[in-house]
Amino acid sequence: MRNPATPGAVTESAELVLPLLPPRDLAAAASACRALRAAASAVTARRAADAARGLEPLPIPFHNRVDSKPYAYFLYTPFSLARLAPGASSPGAQPWGGASARPDVPTWPRPCLDGFPSAVCGCACDEGECGGPRCACAAADAEADAAGSGSEGGMGSLGECGDGCTCGPSCGNRRTQRGVAVRLRVVRHLQKGWGLHAAEAIGRGQFVCEYAGEFLTTEEARKRHRLYDELASAGKLSPALIVIREHLPSGKACLRVNIDATKVGNVARFINHSCDGGNLHPVLVRTSSSLLPRLCFFAARDVVEGEELTFTYGDARVRPKGLPCFCGSLGCCGVLPSEET
Repeated sequence: MRNPATPGAVTESAELVLPLLPPRDLAAAASACRALRAAASAVTARRAADAARGLEPLPIPFHNRVDSKPYAYFLYTPFSLARLAPGASSPGAQPWGGASARPDVPTWPRPCLDGFPSAVCGCACDEGECGGPRCACAAADAEADAAGSGSEGGMGSLGECGDGCTCGPSCGNRRTQRGVAVRLRVVRHLQKGWGLHAAEAIGRGQFVCEYAGEFLTTEEARKRHRLYDELASAGKLSPALIVIREHLPSGKACLRVNIDATKVGNVARFINHSCDGGNLHPVLVRTSSSLLPRLCFFAARDVVEGEELTFTYGDARVRPKGLPCFCGSLGCCGVLPSEET
């Protein structure tokens, strides 16, 4: 039997434990001995190689030539999910940076993670029509709306096949449901912090990624917003809580969706603001079996390799004394948009 104190045994144990540790605890473990220092360094390198933890079809690496931070630590989810249960504001550890092979990417059917019941009506398509020219799940102007030309620069809307449809994951009307299929990288900026960049050319209208995080009630969103404002003003946090307001056709009601990717989210949490509208077009995507829409980003124009991906967070005039904006666009307001939630 191997002596548990041998370097080999330490390394084997480290491969099981170190990927579960947040950065501070990982650094503390690395100071214990040479074997743990080597194991922790390997974990850090693997974390920096893929922000998505192997949960997307393609790895999304971190690139930092500004400071000593090798990566940003958060819990990854490919899809939005219901708010964590009370008392779980500090969710359990998620393995990240282990030596094992990449896990299987999310496969069909997509798990129901939003915590809300599926619509009882199911699919409106006749059998065999899902994804076809007569598919009732899709909007007639879907392509134009995804590219931004159908909404005059505002937020677009699309319909996709859902859980009640008979088609599979290869259906052409499920293009936002198969994960991030374009090459991206997370790049460190001197003033803006982390930002999401294209690692390949992206064509206009092409799906880039979903904005995934926790679905919050309005009460919880307001509570977190106040806390995040205090921490962000002190330079202790980069919040990623987005509030979507959609006016219904009647004009008398407004649908509000709150998605918080600050602690639990995907790579969309790194997309920075641009006062000129940016190169991404936000689109609300509804499926035939979900009560809540998903926020997805499509390329508003052709994007070249290496270009930062951005969109507009809103109107900066709502909070003239907000945090400084470093977008660098010709029409930069100098203040990041924010509002009372």
